[in-house]
Amino acid sequence: MRKVYVLRLGHRPKRDKRVTTHVALVARAFNANGFVLEGDDSHVLAAVRGVLERWGGMGFAIESTRDGKTYVREWKRAGGIVAHLTMYGINIANAPRIPQRKPLLVVVGAEKVDPWFYHNADYNIAIGNQPHSEVAALAIFLDRLGNGKELGKRFPDARIRIIPQKAGKRVVRAN
Repeated sequence: MRKVYVLRLGHRPKRDKRVTTHVALVARAFNANGFVLEGDDSHVLAAVRGVLERWGGMGFAIESTRDGKTYVREWKRAGGIVAHLTMYGINIANAPRIPQRKPLLVVVGAEKVDPWFYHNADYNIAIGNQPHSEVAALAIFLDRLGNGKELGKRFPDARIRIIPQKAGKRVVRAN
């Protein structure tokens, strides 16, 4: 299986805490191997670590970087591919197929993304060419990448697990 990481650009701690946390949680739930936050927000990283401890996925890497451009350069230098999710890109329905054998870095922005990322990504992909949530874009992109198989993923180290039901809630907690 290919290595997939998600890089969150432009995080504004006072404004984007919840959305950035959701970007990380979607990355985990939709089978990415790790999440990288450009900048420093210990609250977001702690929230994601708390989810990993309770819901499983301790193998999911969480890190931060001071500079997203340097991270992208190093990723590509190591032989990886970069896909930038943007409403200005080629619609996902028409985008070229991304090679399976190379590690993939998926870049999602918060505030206005520096044009450098558009020029240095291997793929600029749009889920739709209208304004939309980066959380939704990431979920759709990763779902297409995984052909829906990630929807049945189970985390063996989970202390909390939901048992799917037609009605009501059933939650199992490990001791």
